[in-house]
Amino acid sequence: MLSNESAPVPAFSRSNSQASMDSTSMEDFWCEVESIKESSEDGPEEATLLEFKPADEGELEAEWLQDVGLSTLISGAEEEDGQALLSTLTRTQAAAVQKRYNTYTQTLRKKNKHTVRDVRDIFGTNDSSPTFETVPVSPVPSNGIQLPGQKPVWKSVSSNSCLDCGLDKGSPSITEELSYEVSFSESIMVHPKTQERPKNQRFKKEDSALPKFIVRKSRFGLTEVGDLSPEDMKKIRYLSLIELTAFYDALGVELKRNRAERVRGRENGLFGVPLTVLLENDQKKVPGIKVPLIFQKLLLKLEETGLETEGILRVPGSASRVKVHTQKCGVVFLSPCDFDENLHQELEAKFYEDTFDWDQVRNNDAAGLLKMFIRELPSPLFTVEYLPAFIMLVEKISKIKLQLQALHLLIMLLPEANRDTAKAFLQFLKKVVANEGKNKMNLWNVSMIVAPNLFIYKGKRANQQEMQAAATTAHIVRLLIRYQDILWTVPSFLISQVRKMNEAAMNNSKRQLMFDKGVRKLLRRKTMERERPERPEGAVTFPPYLQSDIPEGVIRVYAPLHSKVSMAIQLNSQTKAKDILARFHCENSRSSSQNTRSQMQSLHEIGGNIGQHCLDPDAYMLDVYRANPQAEWVIKPKAS
Repeated sequence: MLSNESAPVPAFSRSNSQASMDSTSMEDFWCEVESIKESSEDGPEEATLLEFKPADEGELEAEWLQDVGLSTLISGAEEEDGQALLSTLTRTQAAAVQKRYNTYTQTLRKKNKHTVRDVRDIFGTNDSSPTFETVPVSPVPSNGIQLPGQKPVWKSVSSNSCLDCGLDKGSPSITEELSYEVSFSESIMVHPKTQERPKNQRFKKEDSALPKFIVRKSRFGLTEVGDLSPEDMKKIRYLSLIELTAFYDALGVELKRNRAERVRGRENGLFGVPLTVLLENDQKKVPGIKVPLIFQKLLLKLEETGLETEGILRVPGSASRVKVHTQKCGVVFLSPCDFDENLHQELEAKFYEDTFDWDQVRNNDAAGLLKMFIRELPSPLFTVEYLPAFIMLVEKISKIKLQLQALHLLIMLLPEANRDTAKAFLQFLKKVVANEGKNKMNLWNVSMIVAPNLFIYKGKRANQQEMQAAATTAHIVRLLIRYQDILWTVPSFLISQVRKMNEAAMNNSKRQLMFDKGVRKLLRRKTMERERPERPEGAVTFPPYLQSDIPEGVIRVYAPLHSKVSMAIQLNSQTKAKDILARFHCENSRSSSQNTRSQMQSLHEIGGNIGQHCLDPDAYMLDVYRANPQAEWVIKPKAS
């Protein structure tokens, strides 16, 4: 982690990183740091600094338990959600929970605050060295079915039925397959003990130094972050933090977190406004928007005219519009502070009125504003709490595959607004790298320029160890750009655990209803009415003639935007989601309106043991149906 108050950029710093590059390869990084420093010195002092306060003993464990949805272990309440979560944990995940809870309870006993639950009461153990009754470790598809099998074998593959993540230019000939079927922390056990990266080991800046990974699609397809309901994504975040902790424990790495005081940023404007506040304001103008309008506009401006601009992102505002301030790093260093501030003020005044003249903004100016937007966020895009974890995954883990798995879980942990904004930014950076032939910006160049803007934040002064993380942060950005398609895919084993959580919660609710005499009497009075239970948001109410029992292997698909709104489909082992979509399209092609035909339709799984799940077109429907026979199947537009 770096701070924008860390002014010195001495020559030795450029080659003194624990995983350093040669000094010439890092000069872009330090030039960007100097540019950020001067911009903050000459700019307004409106932003509030992030204040850190030390954690009391036991507080970090208490916060961790709350963050993973297990606050019931602290309060002592018997809540169903906590019980459902505990029932889904793997062996390593349960060990991670028990370790944090043990530390928390031991601390409370020392302080004599109050009586706490014994860990044996939670995990049902009888001695101090408990064995866990946890989820088996065999491959777990995204449908939630537990299949017998062996742990995955890493091997070279060549296939088109997978998610391919790698740049063709200079890519190695050997491709490695990633598996989502087994939790990352469990698969660690088949690998040798991971060694910390040697202090003098250097990153290779060539693109070919990064392996090419693919994720082979299972019969349930792949699930992107936006394919699940917000309720299920909340559970994914709980499980991701538990899994990340277990993953770091298995590697012998301490998962460090920052504790930052809540900082109240600006409530209006464009720059220095919290993402959630900015989105709330923007959604009044464009309902459902997920990325701030100003950020989208800057990206659009650069994508339309700036991708082929030489030195885009590296070169500050146009020389004819800024002053030549000084010379740094052996090149003319242009300080865009004055003009950036003028643009900043004009944007703040005119953007929402749609009177701002974008023609006056040159490509390098737009790039400067884009980076300024990220830097001025009151809380970093990758959050203050987990910035240390991003650094540790590179400094303490040497294998790129393991780094990628840790990074994957960190992305799952991000708040929705941060994750969506980061995805839009990384998609743009990937396009910049794709135009390297004209803009002279390769993957490493872009990573070095972007890293300070993502990992420098306003707060305490960086120490020498943090200053040495220069190449580390650049490598993290390189992984984010290169493997973004993998990182925004939800691992199958997490979806499986969400399904199990939902099933456990439903079973608990059913047991509670059975013992509620009042409810039982009410049900007897309403036997003839047969009221259906409340449906999750997005579910469809079928007319009575469609609610009859459906034979095994047959699903009824509802398409409210089509002229033929319902169809019974007999499934076989080869029926895919895209086959059902094609059948509806064929049936409705003559009578459907042009608007309906032009919309992108997807098949959704709703209810049962999932909130809402937009299915991969390549998902085999008989497998999905068997995993969730109580679901409803609806064709509708995919959420953008």
